[in-house]
Amino acid sequence: MNTDLYDLLGVPRDADGDTIKKAYRKLARQLHPDVNPDPESQERFKQVSAAYEVLSDPQKRSAYDRGGDPFGGAGGFGQGAGFSFTDIMDAFFGGGAATGATRGPRSRVRRGQDALIRLEVDLAEAAFGVARELKVDTAVRCSTCDGEGAAPGSHPVPCETCHGAGEVAHVQRSFLGEIRTLRPCPTCRGFGSVIPDPCRECAGEGRVRSRRTLTVKIPAGVDTGTRVQLSEQGEVGPGGGPPGDLYVEIHVAPHPLFTRHGNDLHCTVSLPMTAAALGTTLTLPTLEADLDAEDGSGAETTYDLPIAPGTQSGHEAVLRGLGVPGLRGGRGDLVVNVQVETPTRLDAHQEQLLRELAAVRGEERPTGHVKPAQKSVFGRLRDAFGATH
Repeated sequence: MNTDLYDLLGVPRDADGDTIKKAYRKLARQLHPDVNPDPESQERFKQVSAAYEVLSDPQKRSAYDRGGDPFGGAGGFGQGAGFSFTDIMDAFFGGGAATGATRGPRSRVRRGQDALIRLEVDLAEAAFGVARELKVDTAVRCSTCDGEGAAPGSHPVPCETCHGAGEVAHVQRSFLGEIRTLRPCPTCRGFGSVIPDPCRECAGEGRVRSRRTLTVKIPAGVDTGTRVQLSEQGEVGPGGGPPGDLYVEIHVAPHPLFTRHGNDLHCTVSLPMTAAALGTTLTLPTLEADLDAEDGSGAETTYDLPIAPGTQSGHEAVLRGLGVPGLRGGRGDLVVNVQVETPTRLDAHQEQLLRELAAVRGEERPTGHVKPAQKSVFGRLRDAFGATH
C-alpha cells in the first residue's frame, strides 16, 4: 500500500479514535457515490473507507504503524478491505455501528397483549354499581415448564450458529468492496439460544390457554362504552412474560320504563283526561325498585308525584336527584313527561255527560284558537326598522 492512511483521512498519526471517526464521516459524506458518482470520487471513497477500517481497529492500526500489512496480503484497497456497511451508515446517520455495537439476541420473554371482553348489565346495575363474575379464556403461564418453554429437567442452550449473539454476518461483494450486514440468526430466530427439548404442554411457548373466573367490580354511573381496566389480567406474554391488561367494555341493556340521557332519566306517563282536569297524585317507581332489598340500602322504590288540576299534555315534571349517579359524584334527575289521553270510545251515558259539560262551559261549538306564525329574526328586524321611519 503506497498511500499513507493518515494522509488519506487528513489526520495526524497521534489522532485519537474520535478524531479519526469525525474525519471519516466528513469525507464519506463528500465522496459517497450517491453524492459524487464520478469514477475518481468512487475510487477515493473506497480508499478512505479502507483507511478508516484499519485506523479504527486498534490491532490493525498497531500493525500498520509497525510497517505490517493490516489487510493480510488481501490486495489493497477495494479487494479485501472488508469494511462494514454499518460503518458507511454511521458516517451518514451518526449511529454507533462503527464501534462494532450490535443489537444482540432478543429476549424470549415479552409482555402479553391486552384483552377485551364485553359485558351487558341492567340499567340499575350500571347506575348503582355491581360485582360480576366473568369467565375469560386467555393465555396463562405454563405450569409444567414455568414459562421457560423447555421440558422439565432441560433448559435452552446457546445457538451453535451464532454462538449466542442472535445475529449472523452476511457478506456481499460490490464496487465498494465487501459489505457486511447483520441479520437475525435463522437457526435460533434471533434469540441466541435454542430449546432442544420443548415442553410438551406448551410446545415451547411458555404459555397455554386456559379458562378462569374473575370478579369485576363495575363502578356506579357507568354507561354503554365505558371500559373497566383490570391490570395484569390479560394475555400472558411469550416465554411466560408478564400479562397485559384486561378491559371490560360495558353495554347497558334497554329499560322498559326509563330512557337514559347522560345522568338524567326520562319516562312518559299517560293520564286520563278527567285526572288531568281535576288533578291527582301518581305513584311512580324509581330506579331503586329494580334492585334487591339489601342492595337498595333502604332507598325509596316509589315516588308520589302530584298532578295539578288542568295539567296539559306534554307537561314535564323534574324530580331532582332521582336519576343516575355520576362517576365523579352527584346524581342526575328524573324527567317525567305527562301525556293526557283523550277517550276514543264513549257509551251513550258518557257521551251525554260530556255534552252537558260542554254546554255548561259554552263549548258546544268551539272555534279553536289559531296562533299566528312566529316571525323570523330578519322579519322582526325589518319591522323594527320600519317602525323608526
